[in-house]
Amino acid sequence: MIAKLTGLLDSTGEGWAIVDVGGVGYLLFCSARTLGRLAPPGAPVSFQVETHVREDHIHLYGFSDLADRDWFRLLTTVQGVGAKLALAIQGTLDAETLVQAIAAQDSTALTRASGVGPKLAGRIVAELKDKVGGMALAPAVAGAAGPSAAGPVADAVSALVNLGYRRAEAFGAIAKAAQKLGAGASLDALLRGGLKELSQ
Repeated sequence: MIAKLTGLLDSTGEGWAIVDVGGVGYLLFCSARTLGRLAPPGAPVSFQVETHVREDHIHLYGFSDLADRDWFRLLTTVQGVGAKLALAIQGTLDAETLVQAIAAQDSTALTRASGVGPKLAGRIVAELKDKVGGMALAPAVAGAAGPSAAGPVADAVSALVNLGYRRAEAFGAIAKAAQKLGAGASLDALLRGGLKELSQ
């Protein structure tokens, strides 16, 4: 299995890139966001790779970092989300936005991706809400609560877990509270907001 490729960027197109590794060109299927981060052809590149082997083909999916690759794996566990749709979602929403949307059970954010209707967005949120607690926790909600919020956000989640709430529940409640309270929210305010979310 191929897990990583490092070489020179040969060419790109809509949804794909070819990487030249020692004279061998590897075709990688990529999200629009990943392709948008690439340097011009001829530049050195490195991709995290997910290899899918089927009876009739071998497909390589390329990602700029491990978080994107992990999200691809997670998204494709949802019924109705194949590789192409997972890349479409990732082309619209970055990893942090995905964590935030799912933790806050904001299915509307997911419908911005081409091919994702309200029903499928609801299924994605429902199936992944208990799994996002293990993903990049603090950075995901720091965007909503300000760049210095990672400490208070992580502390608030930890406090709720210590009170007996499941990590996914605590994370979702604090994510919602952080969105509402905005930048500079204190630990006390996040805790009060999180408890309020959990009581609704």
